Amino acid sequence: MLPIITTRTILIPKGVKVKSRSRKIKISGPRGCLSRNFSHTIIKITTDQKKIYLTLWHGNRKKTACLNTISSHISNLIFGVVYGFQYRMKMVYAHFPINLNIIDEGKGVEIRNFLGEKRVRKIFMSNDVLCEKNESSKDEIILKGNDLSLVSMSASAIQQSCLVKNKDIRKFLDGIYVSEKEKLYDSILN
Repeated sequence: MLPIITTRTILIPKGVKVKSRSRKIKISGPRGCLSRNFSHTIIKITTDQKKIYLTLWHGNRKKTACLNTISSHISNLIFGVVYGFQYRMKMVYAHFPINLNIIDEGKGVEIRNFLGEKRVRKIFMSNDVLCEKNESSKDEIILKGNDLSLVSMSASAIQQSCLVKNKDIRKFLDGIYVSEKEKLYDSILN
């Protein structure tokens, strides 16, 4: 016998405001405002001053998994508007050093000399994602933003622009790869 109702509760921290209407949620906090549309689901989203309630009636295993996924998305949105997310990416090369320049005040990167090629690759970040070179490490860039999905999509765009074609990928390991995924706790403390 399946349970009739399945619920999840998410606590709202101080300084965060949540608005919910017809399965569209808007969360604003100290670092900005994020919104997400969950109208494709059958999950009921209600809020009060301190909690967000997700309710699912007559949910089977797949619908309950969807409920858990939406709960994680909302938790990431809340964490993003309070603290933020950061990805560190390393440039890996064997012979030809990869030259990487930050363009448009951190809105994009320009990759040169990948595997000795003359082609210049320009990758622009998603909305509200900024990139910078790490001053302490020479072959590392840092992507920062409030929305976890946008930061990860920007990192994947950089990594996919440096794929090795027509060579043995066991030997040619050159590229730009994500080395660390961090949550920015220090932004609220300063």
